[in-house]
Amino acid sequence: MAMVSLPTLAGLASTVIFAASTLPMLVKAYRSRDLGSYSLGNIVLANVGNSVHSIYVYSLPPGPIWLLHSFYLVSTALMLGWYLRYGLRKSYPSRTARDGWIARRGDAPGGFLASPHTG
Repeated sequence: MAMVSLPTLAGLASTVIFAASTLPMLVKAYRSRDLGSYSLGNIVLANVGNSVHSIYVYSLPPGPIWLLHSFYLVSTALMLGWYLRYGLRKSYPSRTARDGWIARRGDAPGGFLASPHTG
């Protein structure tokens, strides 16, 4: 049985810790589809940086750094995809929100959508 070195164990432990710290953000973004608090510029730069950094990381021997970097590649790509799919909708209000219409059916008498300007 081969002994695992201390640096490799530290790399595995840090990979798990970093991934565990990022997963709640990914789960919340996926479930809520609310990416309004994220910056498109930051997400794009993270993806570009990770892509360029891949040249270095994947030139190293396989190890925990490959796992961590792969996780970051996937998570930033997911965030970019979700931002483009869901985040842009939140950035531009719908016509009903922009015009002051009541968006929830239960807010208007009879359950119909109504303008706050009508009687």
